Amino acid sequence: MGDCRRVGVAVDFSACSKKALQWAVDNVVRKGDHLILVSIRPETNYEKGEMMLWVTTGSPLIPLNELSDPLIMKKYGVNPDPETLDLISTASRQKEITVLMKIFWGDAREKLCESIDSIPLDFLIMGNRGLGKLRRVIMGSVSNYVVNNASCPVTVVKSID
Repeated sequence: MGDCRRVGVAVDFSACSKKALQWAVDNVVRKGDHLILVSIRPETNYEKGEMMLWVTTGSPLIPLNELSDPLIMKKYGVNPDPETLDLISTASRQKEITVLMKIFWGDAREKLCESIDSIPLDFLIMGNRGLGKLRRVIMGSVSNYVVNNASCPVTVVKSID
């Protein structure tokens, strides 16, 4: 990927991840960058052909034109919403950036940290789900884990509802 910056955005197509993606497009990405959407899927039955190859390394980098193809996305178990697709398509054209997606399967905390080194990313932007204090103690905060364990700068875009 040469001298371009690789800006990662964690996406699960929720409202908070869309807000993080919008913030990244508005404030971080610039001409020539690679905007890499990092999606973490829950572990599943890997007996389906290609998926067995991707368990440890994640999917191949998926180009923007394939992200809007429902048949290709079904193969990965991902269903990008029209709002997200419009946002990244517009950003790609207007900012002259390359948009790619990489999908990992497993625990979001661990896989986001792994993605930073395996892609590799120059930095990562992610949203927070806004869990209350008790739920965060019980379930753990993905954003808190990633901020404390990532090998690159991480920005958490807080969702204020």
